[in-house]
Amino acid sequence: MTVTAPPLPRRRVGGRLVVGAFGVCAVVSAVAASSFTAQESVPGIPMPGLVVAAGLPIVRVLLDVAAVAVVGLSLLPKLLGFDDPERTEPVLLRVRPLAVIAAWAWAICALLTIVFQTAELNPGSVPTFGMIAAYVGNVGTGQGLLFSAACALAAAGIGLMAVRFGEKVPAELRVIVALFGLLPIPVTGHAVNSVWHDPIMVAMEIHVMGSAAWAGGLVATAVFVAPHKDLLAVALPKFSRMATVCLLLVCLSGLITGLGTMALTPGVTLPDAIVTSPYGLLVVVKTALVALLVPLAAHIRFRLLPAVRRGRATALVGWAAAEVSVMGLAYGVAVAITRASIG
Repeated sequence: MTVTAPPLPRRRVGGRLVVGAFGVCAVVSAVAASSFTAQESVPGIPMPGLVVAAGLPIVRVLLDVAAVAVVGLSLLPKLLGFDDPERTEPVLLRVRPLAVIAAWAWAICALLTIVFQTAELNPGSVPTFGMIAAYVGNVGTGQGLLFSAACALAAAGIGLMAVRFGEKVPAELRVIVALFGLLPIPVTGHAVNSVWHDPIMVAMEIHVMGSAAWAGGLVATAVFVAPHKDLLAVALPKFSRMATVCLLLVCLSGLITGLGTMALTPGVTLPDAIVTSPYGLLVVVKTALVALLVPLAAHIRFRLLPAVRRGRATALVGWAAAEVSVMGLAYGVAVAITRASIG
């Protein structure tokens, strides 16, 4: 007699599809794009080993994925609202512990990134505590990552309080702490020595926060809310309005950051650098990916949202999986952009 395991419920399969699509596309894209920007070995100059060369972009993009998860899970109570706790609380009981786990993963990945970047600057050596401390003390990237890890740990602590006390812990506090932890992330990219340094950094931070809210909110909604038609009719319109604002901010801030960084880098001329430098080519690829998101997002807003409001079944999870796959590719390219040569 052969015993077969029962099939997974469709909502669990759909949720895993969305999460897996985002994570896998982000990692694959980061590794592929980073190999495109990898420097050629020079005789006599030691280069980072394979573990560092391959591990650094993976850990870095996993940091982004974990941070996006924390932001999205923290936003979910605001999307669901607080008027009907009997329906929303069963969902949030699953969400709150996952937010804590994601915050811990964020902190661990941020610290591992520091170790990998220390190893990259000291090829052929195993990073010691002294080497890591010197890297954090002397390099802004290390300081930014350490601050981001601290914010992630704070998010984990507040998340544990939410697990214990529920929505008595304000959702706004969880969202603010998560977004605050994203602010140092642009420090890990290219620096611009110009009077326009501060505006470009602000644009980078807006870009990072808008991307995280958009991607995280979509994944959380598709995974945890889509199986409940009544809750989806409440959450999806709120998310759609937020996503529209995020899309505009991400597009505008991304163009300012990419073109501004190239224009203000000594020795780089536009528009030549857009098609002749690894940085410019990756900016073009990321711009194309963001452009591809527009029709996907528009379909959800203008075709699926009216049906969701009427309580009809839709292919939301499938379209969300397609959208987050493109988002994952864009996140992977973004990791490579921070390491690409501009000139």
